[in-house]
Amino acid sequence: MIQVTKPYLPPLSDYQSYLQEIWQRSWLTNNGPLAEVLEKKLTHHLGVPDIVLVSSGTIALQLAIKVLQLKGEVITTPFSYVATTSSLVWEGCTPVFADINPATFNIDPATIEPLITKNTTAIAATHVFGNPCETDALQAIADRHGLKIIYDAAHCFGTVYKGKSLFACGDISTTSFHATKLFHTIEGGAVFANDVAFLQKAKMLRNFGLNDKGDFEAAGINAKCSEFHAAMGLAVLPNIQSITGRYKELSSYYTKTLNETGLVYQQIATDTAYNYSFYPVLFQSEDLLNECAVALNRNNISPKRYFYPSLNRLNYVLAQTCAISEDISKRILCLPLYYDLGVNEIDQIAAVVKKSLCKKPLAMKTS
Repeated sequence: MIQVTKPYLPPLSDYQSYLQEIWQRSWLTNNGPLAEVLEKKLTHHLGVPDIVLVSSGTIALQLAIKVLQLKGEVITTPFSYVATTSSLVWEGCTPVFADINPATFNIDPATIEPLITKNTTAIAATHVFGNPCETDALQAIADRHGLKIIYDAAHCFGTVYKGKSLFACGDISTTSFHATKLFHTIEGGAVFANDVAFLQKAKMLRNFGLNDKGDFEAAGINAKCSEFHAAMGLAVLPNIQSITGRYKELSSYYTKTLNETGLVYQQIATDTAYNYSFYPVLFQSEDLLNECAVALNRNNISPKRYFYPSLNRLNYVLAQTCAISEDISKRILCLPLYYDLGVNEIDQIAAVVKKSLCKKPLAMKTS
């Protein structure tokens, strides 16, 4: 089976060397030395002021909401992974959905201001598939209305926008270090902010609300990164250039191989050094997508409808209409992409896609 993704695993000996350190110290969690080293290395690698490692990307979003003390309505995107919306609901906020740009798949700034009310406290936007949002336009809206901005940057490791890491945008940015991401710690995530006070509060809240004086300052949570997870991050990080280079190479081969199929691609923002972490394609109709997905499954190939459904249709949010997001979510499919994927496998995938779209037999290459 060719899965939609597969985790990158570093050389086992690299990971084992860190495990040996853990065994020697018997320090497994609670802000251990490996977690601290990883935070420092990531800060340097990404060119950000600081980083707060946490146990997942979802927890990172929840901490961001807590740090900014958000209440009431938060304008957000309906085209994202469910965690973006669920985190808001979990923390007692009301998601209000603004529709997306049909070319970039990101939240459309032009749809936001009509939705702002006296109860609006923030904007929560996602850089979809690592594609930068219109950050200047969103910041201008936030400044005019006194709103905070959280960016869900789960897919953005290594993406540079206008010369800076995407993690430097907004009041707070969050990311995921889940096993399926370009850079991962098996499970994990991080919080980024330019305001030192926000970062210090996030560090305090991730450790039960315990401050530097040993007092419980606020109601916190256990969101720390264990030494085992930090060890994986430290073993993966030296290979990240090779990983991102491979993803770019495979994405380029996909695009060349699927030329003239009628598939539509996401428009990446200008002035972006992109990380190519996903390979989403947009079909002309949902029927064509379904036919192609069935054909791929029959050939032991597993794509993913990502993101589907449009989040404004979840049964635990207020019913809202977002026509563009609903349309895109029905027609988008992520094809398999991971470090170990071979060009012969892409040839197989492309042959099935072409046959499905063309409705006529095509010779399939074999590995």
